[in-house]
Amino acid sequence: MLTFVLRRFIEALLVLFLIVTATFFMVRLVPGGPFDGEKELPEVTRQQLESYYGLDKPLPVQYARYLGNLLRGDLGTTFKYQGWTVNEIIARKLPVSFELGALAMGIALVLGIGSGVLAAWRPRTATDTLPMSLAMLGICLPTFVLGPMLILVFGLKLHLVNVMGWNLPQDRILPALTLGLFYAAYIARLTRSSMLEIRGEDYMRTARAKGLSEARVYLLHGLRNGLSPVVSYLGPALAGLISGSFVVETIFNIPGLGRFFVQAALDNDYFMVLGCVLFYAALIILFNLISDILLVWLNPRRKLA
Repeated sequence: MLTFVLRRFIEALLVLFLIVTATFFMVRLVPGGPFDGEKELPEVTRQQLESYYGLDKPLPVQYARYLGNLLRGDLGTTFKYQGWTVNEIIARKLPVSFELGALAMGIALVLGIGSGVLAAWRPRTATDTLPMSLAMLGICLPTFVLGPMLILVFGLKLHLVNVMGWNLPQDRILPALTLGLFYAAYIARLTRSSMLEIRGEDYMRTARAKGLSEARVYLLHGLRNGLSPVVSYLGPALAGLISGSFVVETIFNIPGLGRFFVQAALDNDYFMVLGCVLFYAALIILFNLISDILLVWLNPRRKLA
């Protein structure tokens, strides 16, 4: 296991290096610059700003300097938020995005696994058709459609919850549902397919032959192996819930990291974009590694390929 983790860690460092390199040069290919705006700056002021941030140096020199700072844990200084570093913005805004992602994942796991198990328990009956139809509906409704629909019904028509902000506990309900229902739909279908496949496995028949009840065989012996595809999906899903929440954060006016990422991309705020991309990439790699370790724990026969 230790060799497996070390090998994956080295691979992760290589992937992060390639992502940083590609992102660094790609953001420079975007037309415009960080100091372009509605009001054009005097040329002297522009040169002073570029000199202050090191943008007057050749691109390879800027790249080498950025990598050097990165090795010291310094993600650079944002151009748009005076007095703030990228590290400070990520540290300040990440808890909001993380809380939203955690709430959405909780909803996705409870609804997704519960619906999938229920659907596979009595296939081709009403307990199968209804949750799977809702799951298909959830897959077909992206967050930028589902979010406004929930706002219209529960916020503007029924007046049950606030539709904007992140101040009160009830402000979390609609954003978490918008993000969580989308992933719950995928988890439900994965769970159903996997549980149907393992119903006829030898270890399931052996458990029934021992006189165990069908419910115990199904939930105790079947669910552990049946969740393997779900665990594989959770790695990228967890990273997607945190990094992909910028649409939901924009819809519900949530002050999370996703909104800063979108605004940084629009403003050509190079270091902010680089910092967010690097941070999100590290999250995806970390969650995938945790997912692989959990898969081995759930099924020790799985080889550490």
